[in-house]
Amino acid sequence: MFGLIPKDEKFFAMFREMSHNIVQGAELLKDMLDNFSDPATSQRKIKEVEHKGDTITHDIIKKLNKSFVTPFDREDIYALSSALDDILDLIDASAQRVVMYNVEKPTPESKELAFLILKSCQTIDKTVAVLGGKLEPISAYCIEVNALENEADRVCREAISRLFDEEKDPIQLIKWKEIYETLETATDKCEDAANILESVVVKNA
Repeated sequence: MFGLIPKDEKFFAMFREMSHNIVQGAELLKDMLDNFSDPATSQRKIKEVEHKGDTITHDIIKKLNKSFVTPFDREDIYALSSALDDILDLIDASAQRVVMYNVEKPTPESKELAFLILKSCQTIDKTVAVLGGKLEPISAYCIEVNALENEADRVCREAISRLFDEEKDPIQLIKWKEIYETLETATDKCEDAANILESVVVKNA
């Protein structure tokens, strides 16, 4: 039976708040690309969510520095908070590039990547929700995040390959290549967070 030291439930609550916030950012990004009625406003909303994420991260680190006993290893708490913060940073960076590069219309591949980001974030949210209880489901969730990252990697590779085959305007090619890579990196960050969560399971087995 897996379990963590039930010393400070506040850490678990803060991580849950953070993962909920990440899902909100991913939902806004998906909506931005699916509807694309006002990308600048969508990007500002994502930036607000990203700022909230920074605040939660800061609060976790501040609490970590003041806590004598922690529910799991201090370095894992720090690494997890940083990895979760990175996911939101990449969601924000993706939205910024869409606006900054004056994208006229999202591509099907960008919409698919946004969908995979959202699914990855939702799975991370489910994983974080288990912290503080039985940890057995975490391994299955981590496998799911890994599969989503592999799919995003495939979509990104095929999208960039198609760009080089079909796009005649070099400026458009550069813009979309960077957008695709930034979107895909967000799923890499989800996998990083999943790997940290899985290591917590191993250490607390």
